[in-house]
Amino acid sequence: MKLKHWILYLFVLSINVNAQREYEKGAREIGIHSLERFKSFLALANDASNGNEIQDNIRWVEEQLYIHDFEVKLLKTSSLPLMIANLTINNKLPTVAFYMHLDGQAVDRSKWNQEDPYKAVIKQKNATGFQIISWDVLNDDNIDDLRIFARSSSDDKGPFSMFLTALDYLNSKNKRPEYNLKLILDFEEEQSSPGLPESVKTHKEDLLAELLLIFDGPMHSSGRPTLVFGNRGIATLTLTTYGPITAQHSGHYGNYIPNPALALSKVLASMKDDLGRVVVPKFYNGVFIDPLTKKVLEAVPSEDASIKSRTQISTTDQVGLTYQESIQYPSLNIRGMRSGWVGKEARTIIPATATAEMDIRLVVESDPLALIAGVKLHIENLGYTVLNHEPTKEERLNNAKIIKINSKIAYPAYRTDTQTKEGKWLTKIIEDYYSESPVIIRTSGGSVPISPFVSELRVPAIGVPTVNLDNNQHSPNENIRVGNYLKGIETYLAILTSKF
Repeated sequence: MKLKHWILYLFVLSINVNAQREYEKGAREIGIHSLERFKSFLALANDASNGNEIQDNIRWVEEQLYIHDFEVKLLKTSSLPLMIANLTINNKLPTVAFYMHLDGQAVDRSKWNQEDPYKAVIKQKNATGFQIISWDVLNDDNIDDLRIFARSSSDDKGPFSMFLTALDYLNSKNKRPEYNLKLILDFEEEQSSPGLPESVKTHKEDLLAELLLIFDGPMHSSGRPTLVFGNRGIATLTLTTYGPITAQHSGHYGNYIPNPALALSKVLASMKDDLGRVVVPKFYNGVFIDPLTKKVLEAVPSEDASIKSRTQISTTDQVGLTYQESIQYPSLNIRGMRSGWVGKEARTIIPATATAEMDIRLVVESDPLALIAGVKLHIENLGYTVLNHEPTKEERLNNAKIIKINSKIAYPAYRTDTQTKEGKWLTKIIEDYYSESPVIIRTSGGSVPISPFVSELRVPAIGVPTVNLDNNQHSPNENIRVGNYLKGIETYLAILTSKF
């Protein structure tokens, strides 16, 4: 190639590399301006178990949606209401539904490195962690790596604030979305959305749409645009073993009265082998990683090394060969244990009971009832009498090994084929806008309660995560990276302005 052709080629290449995305500048400007509103939203406490707090959030959201001309409707459920908001652009256009949840996990204020988990602060990373700095720095250029710390900043008020800001931008340009919008706003997702499955059956007409997009969860660790085509479901188990009717002095009765904590530990340990694989018979039945599935999984940039580094673990469970393979299977997890007292409150006693809270992450191939039944049968085969109630005196005296098991299926798994027309439409939007292919996640390890939409309404569902992976969701010091917040607004704009 002649020198002048090389120069021309490099010039064109530099233009393409440095070309600004259509909404980048506008999204950043209006996004920074929107942070005051975001802060006011975060200031509303939203513990999913506190109905009064949730009502304050419902009123705030209603006000914002009325400003943007949405018709808002609250669907009554057996629990908290489900909010449906419609923006009709043209009755002849299709309708795309956006799902978000606006409740949050409870907070332990003593574990947060700030005055109030609901009073958002901005922090900058330094050698020892994160340091609170002034909000005034947001007027500077290099702000993408700053973090906003507050409960629900990433899960899931951040995405909703991005959405409102994207609408602000469209309004400022006298533009409208390219299809009718339906918002499905959940205010008890962190409580497993008990009223949602019922609403899908009783309010079908209010919920129908051609596609459901889920704006929840973190992006891939590479930071590349990410699309999620499935989520695992969740079921829970509570196991309680019994010792003396009241706690007894360990000096007087050690070596004589059996310890329920030890008994429960043996039960739990019996459920997995040393490689972390569940040994309950038929637990993994139906799951098969065929060559096509393997190809999809292998296309996801590996996170294995970064997960080990971030979580500081040297080995992993060997259910699958990689992280992506592992989350295609159901999991059996101990999420909490309690017996007696610990730390400064420790006492020299044989406890009366021991309790373990467990969860089973479900996949499409699994039968939740069969998995729960399998766990119960496994425990019965250990010689236990399994009850679903507190044992009576007669039951305690006549059975050497008693365990109470209560279970609940919160919601099943769902999966949308990555090659559906809806999936191809969304993938093309991301490819065209960001000039790179999105990371395609076949199944995410986490759970969202939208499987009834897929099963009852036959609506394809795809996740569009926007927040940073290291956001501490559900934990103290939850945060959202400013760069993710601003880029999320762009993602919304790219999707809202693409014909469906």
